[in-house]
Amino acid sequence: MKDRIKEQSIRLFERKGFSETSIQDIVEALNVTKGTFYYYYSSKEQLLMKIHEEYIDDLLERQRKITDSDVNQKEKLKGIIHLLISDIARNGDSGKVFFREMRHLTEENAIEIKKSREQFRLTIEETIRLGMEKGEFRAQLRPDMTALAVLGITNWTYQWFNTTGELAADELAEIYSSIVLDGINEPKKG
Repeated sequence: MKDRIKEQSIRLFERKGFSETSIQDIVEALNVTKGTFYYYYSSKEQLLMKIHEEYIDDLLERQRKITDSDVNQKEKLKGIIHLLISDIARNGDSGKVFFREMRHLTEENAIEIKKSREQFRLTIEETIRLGMEKGEFRAQLRPDMTALAVLGITNWTYQWFNTTGELAADELAEIYSSIVLDGINEPKKG
């Protein structure tokens, strides 16, 4: 039941927004009592925090598997881009809640989630820095700004990506990887 409450809440938060969704809306959608809700969650905000924790913890774990692999930094960065796009495609509603509704967390909970988000960004930065040191990326890059650019183009995808549209998640990840790794200039001949 705990997972059913969480999943139904994600759908409602995505559709109506956190503020506009009441505990009554959640329990009515599940045909259970408020007592059932409160048995598993002390508040709607605690539930939102749980959604955020699970989302970022899962991303961090999968990012760790990529960065711990025996491939070069370019492939690791490409893997992280694929991770972010495939995650948005697979967990669209959760992603929307994660990106949109963080402002409704208490200050203490928001600080905790921001630390985890920061760790994700710092790992991208480190991947870029190592790639620069190994000659895989241009020496004049700023790893901090490049990591933010990667997150900017990938994270915004939750706003518009349609899993039933003409573009598959893997295709989009390849396009973004090409833009990040190769730029948009025509290669110089000669």
